[in-house]
Amino acid sequence: MILTAATVLTGEYSHSPGWVEVDHGVISAVGSGVPPRPADVDLGDVVLTPGFVDMHVHGGGGGAYFEATDTAVAASVTLHRRFGTTSTIASLVSDHHDVLVAQVRALADHVESGELLGIHLEGPWLSPHRCGAHEPSALRDPDPAEVSALLEAGRGTIRMVTLAPELPGATEAIRRIVDGGAVAAIGHTEATYEQARAAIDAGATVATHLFNAMRPVHHREPGPVVAALEDPRVTVELVTDGVHLHPALHRLVTTDVGPDRVALVTDAMAAAGMQDGSYRLGSLAVDVVDQIARVAGTDTIAGSTATMQRLVAQTVNHGGADRAESLRTTIRQVTVNPLRALGLPAPGLSPGAPADLVVLSPDLDVVQVMRAGTWVTLPG
Repeated sequence: MILTAATVLTGEYSHSPGWVEVDHGVISAVGSGVPPRPADVDLGDVVLTPGFVDMHVHGGGGGAYFEATDTAVAASVTLHRRFGTTSTIASLVSDHHDVLVAQVRALADHVESGELLGIHLEGPWLSPHRCGAHEPSALRDPDPAEVSALLEAGRGTIRMVTLAPELPGATEAIRRIVDGGAVAAIGHTEATYEQARAAIDAGATVATHLFNAMRPVHHREPGPVVAALEDPRVTVELVTDGVHLHPALHRLVTTDVGPDRVALVTDAMAAAGMQDGSYRLGSLAVDVVDQIARVAGTDTIAGSTATMQRLVAQTVNHGGADRAESLRTTIRQVTVNPLRALGLPAPGLSPGAPADLVVLSPDLDVVQVMRAGTWVTLPG
């Protein structure tokens, strides 16, 4: 099957017009101009991109990954897939050991079935001073035995672990995480610049939602933000939902580190795609008002209600004067970059890659989604 579109963005290159050939759920060819034979489907004046990859998402559609049930996983995956996310890393918030082990074991089944791409442990080894929407009583210093036990419970499905590098035992934990085949990330941290640098030298290669729940930049103590930005080994997550960050910060960071070291993430919780109301993030109550999630009774942001489609539109529309270049960069940051950050193959739209595709209208609305060569049924 050959699909043609006004613009095809591969994650690396742009073809206007362009075409993609899909054979048995796999991309067999990609090109510019006229395809080698008549198109089976002319998509028209749209942008065809790789499926979006969300490496940090807690839930959506009323389902939360900490619930770890088939129903909750299906609700979240279905909601985000409708908005272009074809590959999902399920993020868990801090909790007590036995609870996390049970959650990881249950979610590992969904990774092994192909429904999820992996698991992200956001905590429990986080700073109590930068805990954000994490239950303070569940936070603790990293223990080598617990790190190993959780990795073993995941059966190789834990892709990333976020921890605060200033905690006692953090350096050893980072090395254990990396040796166990996962990516170590720094986040929810009060670390100094030197402590963050030491964590990166020990093997940490991601900064979790940069700026948020981190010691801020100071002219005499640059802290973890500057340490992450200046090191080419580090990919930085940004939540470009219009709530977590001012759009100027995305522009500044992308200009500073280049388009390849930024991964856009939703950090979405169960309320994504849902109405305002009361929800939970782990053991914490969350109130959603005007689609902004906050820990109940506080001003603390509790994840987001965003989808990847919203991030793409928000980022492109505030990306600067050159809209076409902003779109190319943004698509790279929601497709190829997250996979590379996780140490996974990042083919984008290239021969041999799974046929995970997103069709965007000129206004950047998701109008069609394909996963593994099959069109996903969208509502309406």
